[in-house]
Amino acid sequence: MAEPLFDKLTVHPAYRVVAEAIERNILMGRLKTGDKLPSEIELAKQFGVHRSTVREGIRLLEQSGLVTRFGRTALEVTLPHFQDLASRASRALSMHKVSFRELWEASMLTEPAAAEMAVDHITDDELARLRENLRAMRESVDNTEAFVRLDTEFHDLLALATRNKVIVMMREPISLLFMPAGQIILPRLKTYDRVIHAHAMILDAIEKRDKATVREWMTRHMADFHRAYDRTGLDIDQPMQMPESALSPQRPE
Repeated sequence: MAEPLFDKLTVHPAYRVVAEAIERNILMGRLKTGDKLPSEIELAKQFGVHRSTVREGIRLLEQSGLVTRFGRTALEVTLPHFQDLASRASRALSMHKVSFRELWEASMLTEPAAAEMAVDHITDDELARLRENLRAMRESVDNTEAFVRLDTEFHDLLALATRNKVIVMMREPISLLFMPAGQIILPRLKTYDRVIHAHAMILDAIEKRDKATVREWMTRHMADFHRAYDRTGLDIDQPMQMPESALSPQRPE
């Protein structure tokens, strides 16, 4: 029997069609951040569906951060927070069974470039935040969870200093999946001082506006992460898992 030429058609539920129609208008710029949406009753009339269908569609948009409900009826277009996007992207990477090797290879391209780019755009306030981060790391060597969080924050601050939203959004999902690795490596190998030293050298080079040294030390730092992962006996091709703390991320105020 000959193979069929066409796949069966998939008909989305009406509530998903509603959500996709509103999302399409947001992405195309017809609806902008801060714009008020019509009420559920009015949307139901416009789409020709039941109000309950609209409500389910709105719920999808709320989950994606594109719409926020104020009070019982007011609906407003909102901009998804980076952490919301990062959490969803990390889930997708985890579900696709992305390995440490793949994450690390991507980071070897992006982390040195981001650190070098930060040299041109970093502000005095951001430098002060990096110094404070480094001070806090030195005081957190007996608290692995806090240390890993501060390690991630250091790289986050460098990404923000690039003034490039794509770089920020690219690295955050990766950093979430790297967290469990750091929590395993640090207490086993006692590499706290090595991480602190690498961060100190990177910060010193940034303050001196020495791009070559910034790139060199970030590259060495990431290579050291790979070596440490190997030394723990972990399989670099094993799929990475979402940390439990990231399954319900808390958005900063």
